[in-house]
This record gives sequence, C-alpha cells and structure tokens, in this order.
Amino acid sequence: MKPGTGGTSAADITSAAGSLPAIEPLHADVAVIGGGVIGHGIAWEARRSGRSVVLIDEAPGTGASWAAAGMLAPVSELHYQEEELLELMLESSALWPAFAETLNAAQDTGQQDTGYLASPTIAVGADQADRRTLMDLREVQQAHGLVVEPLTIRAARLREPLLSPGISCALEIPADHQVDPRKLVKGIAAALSRHAPGARTAVAGAESGYAVRDNAVGLLWDDGTVSGVRLSGGGTVLAAETVVANGLAAASLDGLPENLHLPLRPVYGDILRLRVPDRLRPLLTATVRGIVRGVPVYVVPRRDGTVVIGATQREDGQAAPSAGGVYQLLRDAQTLVPAVAELELLEATARARPGTPDNAPLLGRVSTAKGRQSGAAGSTPGAHVPGLIIATGFFRHGVLLAPAAAVICRELMDGVEDSRWGAFRPGRFLAEQPAPVTAAGPGMAPRVPAESGPAASNSGAAPNPVIFDQNKESA
Repeated sequence: MKPGTGGTSAADITSAAGSLPAIEPLHADVAVIGGGVIGHGIAWEARRSGRSVVLIDEAPGTGASWAAAGMLAPVSELHYQEEELLELMLESSALWPAFAETLNAAQDTGQQDTGYLASPTIAVGADQADRRTLMDLREVQQAHGLVVEPLTIRAARLREPLLSPGISCALEIPADHQVDPRKLVKGIAAALSRHAPGARTAVAGAESGYAVRDNAVGLLWDDGTVSGVRLSGGGTVLAAETVVANGLAAASLDGLPENLHLPLRPVYGDILRLRVPDRLRPLLTATVRGIVRGVPVYVVPRRDGTVVIGATQREDGQAAPSAGGVYQLLRDAQTLVPAVAELELLEATARARPGTPDNAPLLGRVSTAKGRQSGAAGSTPGAHVPGLIIATGFFRHGVLLAPAAAVICRELMDGVEDSRWGAFRPGRFLAEQPAPVTAAGPGMAPRVPAESGPAASNSGAAPNPVIFDQNKESA
C-alpha cells in the first residue's frame, strides 16, 4: 500500500462498528510505537511530564536492545565524517547519571538497579598498525576537546592484570561508561507500571496502565492530524501525540505521510555472552575496546560475573548468528584478554540495527511544505504534521542516545524545538521539492510532501539467541 494512502480516520472506525464486533479504543496523551530502549525512554520521559502513555509492542525489549552491549561511549564512538553526532552523544552522556538515578528511585523493587556503571573504558591495540590507528583517532578526539589519556602497558596491566602482555598500546577514556540494556528496559517497564494515586496516568484497557502487547500496523488521521495508531489485532489507540520509535519496522507502517520514505537499512551484528569462572573473577573491571589487525572488538564486564563480547557489523541479510562472526569475536577478544578462552559460552545473538545513509538518527517532527519554506528548526506554527514524531535510525547509538532522544521528544510535545538537533530531522534526505499539502479523501491520510529518498529495508522478526546453557530459557 502506498504510504500516505493507507491511513485510517477515526470516523471510519466508528462507521465500521455496526458491521464488526466493537473494539473499544484506548485513549492516552501519548502513544509510543516500539518497545526498545528508545521507545521505553521516550515513554518514561513523557510519563514524568504528567502525560498518560501507552507503549505499543508485542514483544518489548527483544529486538536490538536485547542484544546491545550498552556502552555509553561518546568518545570511543567518534567516527570520521560523523562529527555532527558528537554534540548529541555528549549531551546524552551528560544526562545518563541523572536518568539512571531518577529511574532507580522510581522503581518499586528491592534491587533498584539499571546496570549503570560509571567505570572508565580502556582502549587497546594488538599490533603497531592498531596502535597507529588509535593514536590517529586520539588526535581527532583531542581536537574536539575529548580526554583520552595514554597508559603504559605496565600501568594498564596493573589495573587489568588479565590483559595480554603483548598489546601494543593502551589509553584510558574516563567519560565512556556502560549500562545493562536488559536491566534498563526491565527497570523502565517497572517504573511505567507504577501510577501515583490521583495522577490519572493509568490508561484504561492497557496492561499495567501503559502496555499494549500488540504491534502497530498504521497511523490514524483526523483532519490532517495524526490522531493515533491502528493495531494488528484490530484495536486502536487514540492519542494527542504518536511517536514512531520501532526501529526498522517504522518504514512499513501504513498511513505515513505520503512519500515519507524512512531510509533505513538493517545492519546485523553478532554478539556473545559468556560466564566467567569464579577463579578468574573479575576478568575485567573496565570495558576494554580494542583493535585487532584493524578490526574493532570490545569486552564489557557485568557485575553478575558475565561478559559481553561484540560486535560484528554486516549487511548480508542473515538474521541468525554468523559462524564466522562468532569465531572472529572469540579470536580477537582472546588476543587482547587470553583468559577469554577459559570462559563458558552462554549465548550467541544477532540483531539488526537500524542504519541510515549518514548513520545518524531520524529524530523530530515531519515537516510540511510550509515548514521547509520557512527554513530550519523553530519554524512557524503549522510547519509540521501535527501529532507525529519520528525517533528511529539510531544504529550503534540507541542506548547511549536514549536520554537525549527522550528529552527531545518531550520538548517537541511541549512545543519546544531545539535548533541544535536540526541536522537529525527526518526530512534531511529530501530528494526533490515537495508539492503543497492537498486534502485527503475519506479514510485516507493527507498528502504531505516527500521527506526522503530511497525506500527503506525492513528486517523480519528477531530470531531467538543461540543459548548454550541448557538451564537457561531462550529469550
């Protein structure tokens, strides 16, 4: 179905009620499509602002967020020709301590743990070519005011005794931390399920007052405004604001503004989880990011005695873990930390991350022709499609950028648009000048000008991880 012609109006839903069993719509201030880290973070920020929220996902937290290592690494993640992302990454990194603290305080549990750790990262190289690569990158990092301090091999191994004595260099990155995405999603879900007496944040008909265990199939429209979400099970959610945050699946929604092609591509990554024997604990106290013969690898320690090793990056369409990828990760991690060979392999997982042509997120309102003619961010009222926010395409940075994405979306709901983030607007890949907005026929989304170029790719349902511990259930 052509985007922009598959939207359903609230009037159509009402008129169909006479011929079909009525499914009472849910009503909320905000509908968030997508239950990954980004969707959960946006839902939590909206709830904290006093809004009622529904989070729409049949299997929340089982996509890319389930596989993610959770490195909060704005310094290490600075890549050549991606400097525009740095300000957003640093902004979000600065928000993380308060984000984690507030979330911990909101959980009605005994543990109150999101897995956030402010321990530093150590970058290491395997050979002299890897050392040159890291030192060249350090020059770029320092040029942007970032702190990357060289360590002697002796000093690095005093801090992390199980590092290989054969590494060529080591650098400390104090600003790069970590969080456990699985604990994070669980913690936000627990916080969302709590409703203060008299707060009127619980949505009638939603599980725990917020959760809709179904998938979104399309947007609802009412007189040129996005008014909610159509669900695969036949139900609907009516909301003043709808946030599209379901990763690769965003491009397949019916009723998107006409010619809004979200240019997403699936970038698969293999990632491993291993258990450290008691005699080797702690294997590491800091995250180790390395380069081995020009290929990046990382080892992230968890407080539960496990480590995460990742991650490959491939665009071959293979949704299951790759044998070659698993071999590469174990080989390279063992080069940097030889004791990896003695760990117990628990899980090999692969997930598709939503990439964009410039590897930066699609984040913000969808501009109309009037909005584009008005210029950049902060344009005139009526310049955007009312009721719709896009938040997808976070690629490698979803966990890191979750707090900033949440704040940006909440500010947009409040009518505030920060011009600093105009580079990430969903329409930046515009291929041609849009036509004026035209009226829509009954039951159809209004024809809103084009917002991008190439058609998007979508991944299928995420496969279960390969579990090597028979005492554990597949996620």
